[in-house]
Amino acid sequence: MPRPILILLLSLLASATLRPDLLRAQAIEVATVSGGAEELPYLDQLPPLIDREIFFGNPEISGGQLSPDGRWVSFVKPLDGIRNIWVKAIDEPFEAARPMTADSLRPVQGYFWSRDSKVILFVQDQGGNENFHVYAVDPAAQPAEGLVVPAARDLTPLENIRAAIYAVPENDPAHILVGLNDRDAAVHDVYRLDIGTGERELVLQNDQNVAQWAADLDGHLRLGIRQTEEGGWEILRVDGSTLTTIYTCNEQESCFPDRFHKDGRRVYLQTNKGEGDLIRLELMDVETGATELVEVDPEGEVDFNEAIFSNATEDLIATSYLGDRTRYYPKNDAFARDLERIAEALPEGEYGFRSMTEDDRLVLVAVDSDVDPSSTYVYDRETGEAELLYRTRPEVPTEHMAGMEPVRYTARDGIQIPAYLTVPQGVEPKNLAVVVMPHGGPWGRDVWGFDGFAQFLANRGYAVLMPNFRGSTGYGKEFMNLGNEQWGTGTMQHDISDGVQWLVDQGIADPEKVAIMGGSYGGYATLAGLAFTPELYAAGVDIVGPSNIITLLNSIPPYWKPLQKVFAVRVGDLNDPTDVERMQAQSPLNSADAITAPLLVIQGANDPRVKQAESDQIVVALRDKGQPVEYLVAANEGHGFANEDNNLAMFAKIEEFLATHLGGRYQSDMPPEIRQRLEELTVDVETVAVRAE
Repeated sequence: MPRPILILLLSLLASATLRPDLLRAQAIEVATVSGGAEELPYLDQLPPLIDREIFFGNPEISGGQLSPDGRWVSFVKPLDGIRNIWVKAIDEPFEAARPMTADSLRPVQGYFWSRDSKVILFVQDQGGNENFHVYAVDPAAQPAEGLVVPAARDLTPLENIRAAIYAVPENDPAHILVGLNDRDAAVHDVYRLDIGTGERELVLQNDQNVAQWAADLDGHLRLGIRQTEEGGWEILRVDGSTLTTIYTCNEQESCFPDRFHKDGRRVYLQTNKGEGDLIRLELMDVETGATELVEVDPEGEVDFNEAIFSNATEDLIATSYLGDRTRYYPKNDAFARDLERIAEALPEGEYGFRSMTEDDRLVLVAVDSDVDPSSTYVYDRETGEAELLYRTRPEVPTEHMAGMEPVRYTARDGIQIPAYLTVPQGVEPKNLAVVVMPHGGPWGRDVWGFDGFAQFLANRGYAVLMPNFRGSTGYGKEFMNLGNEQWGTGTMQHDISDGVQWLVDQGIADPEKVAIMGGSYGGYATLAGLAFTPELYAAGVDIVGPSNIITLLNSIPPYWKPLQKVFAVRVGDLNDPTDVERMQAQSPLNSADAITAPLLVIQGANDPRVKQAESDQIVVALRDKGQPVEYLVAANEGHGFANEDNNLAMFAKIEEFLATHLGGRYQSDMPPEIRQRLEELTVDVETVAVRAE
């Protein structure tokens, strides 16, 4: 499956961070629940209770980028409690930074610089509906009269559209290539958009059900990616209005263009077509379709992850692979020296190369570890010096964080399942309460590093298992294809169940104190776990998870229609009666009478992926059967929560819920405004009715 399309399908759970005026850990009111589960016997061995706002409040600073000319540093920082874009000159202190946006309703979802450094472009939706527009703001402009920020221009001012950005060409910095689905909600036509005036020129009308487009380094539209009738993929060369197939892979394979070579003749291709299990990097001639191998994982372990290119020369300078940890492979002596210098100058951890100036001299390097959230440094490739720019969460007491360990366990059919295990600090890994946290997607994976969810739960007294069950990406096509049609009652869920059994067999888990929690597909896996293996779990937390596969597939957003075969191949075909019967059996809603463990359901009202009806119907089913269920709904959120107040209220409820049913500790105090917000989110389940979508 093409990676841009995979990203489109992944869960978007909100990140969690902090405010600088928090109560210190020793001042927090620690509580356990009377009348709930028996208090865990090892709570007095844990580090101090850490304020939930440390984990789930707004970041102090995040999302840093260098302007291509190296004059500016942009970043995301709260303005009146909402994350917005700020900018400062590279040699100015952060105190001199100026806000560029002033959204008072929703954090800015993403941004980037124009190639000439004249404009910051950002995308924003409304209340989580994912109908993104593209906006432009001039960092050198003065605020309009009566405002604190310069005026931003909506470059895609159309109703009920979702803009997609395909190219930000270096040789034509005044324009970008965008896709708009205003003509047909299911497909994106390609336009050349003038950043300065907002004028659009149609490049190609999408009459051929193309799911994704690719341009060369000059911004010329060159390739389309489309699903075949069988569910595979074909890469199409664009010749004016004619599309010619030059490369195909079947429904069990992946193939997609990464980016064009600087010669304009060839394109870097990520593919696992044919022999070989792992995704490899190749170069393909666009005229002939002929390919040549560039690289496959030298350790033969995982799929190709990332290619890093020079901005100055457009040459490939490094590749990376994501195993238990990230591995980098330099392609020239200069980048090899950079890696050595960075390892010497920066703390040990996972390094991420976030932004590079056009001349390649300055690079923003982010580093995090399992116990230390991201810090960003300005690294000078010429001098080899690295200077701390900012820490995203400076209030996190790293000395009290819990280590995350890569582990392997064997599923019931002999398949090795990779996972990550976090054990509360200061506690022997024996007979612990556990929260199993399956990831979203499901075509994604968990990685090593600082995970706010895992650290929060460990601080409350729970070990956390994050399994990369079959169907997860990154481990080769065989492992991924083993997850096809295996939701719920199949091997994807068995892998999660077998992870619980492994923890019990190792003596790590108390079998009576296991909960399951996840978002998106992880929410579905939570419902499936409670419905199909009720003996395993004492409680569950479902965040924006589908309860009925049939209604999920019947309500997918229109702009996913070109990808519909993905679901037919990997989940099930709605036109195949046998598949429909299986998917009905795999839908937790249809086995709701088997759910006996308490359930907390959390939903965004504007979610375009997993509609609110998915949560309403499981809540109604459990309520009508007299089974314990609680429900939170945010009217201003979509597929996961982005707003700070909603996150803080949600996790206040989650920790109390888990303490009630597992016996961990929780922070009973909360600011009045968060308590009020929790009351607003809380739904009386007696009032819930299933609505037709």
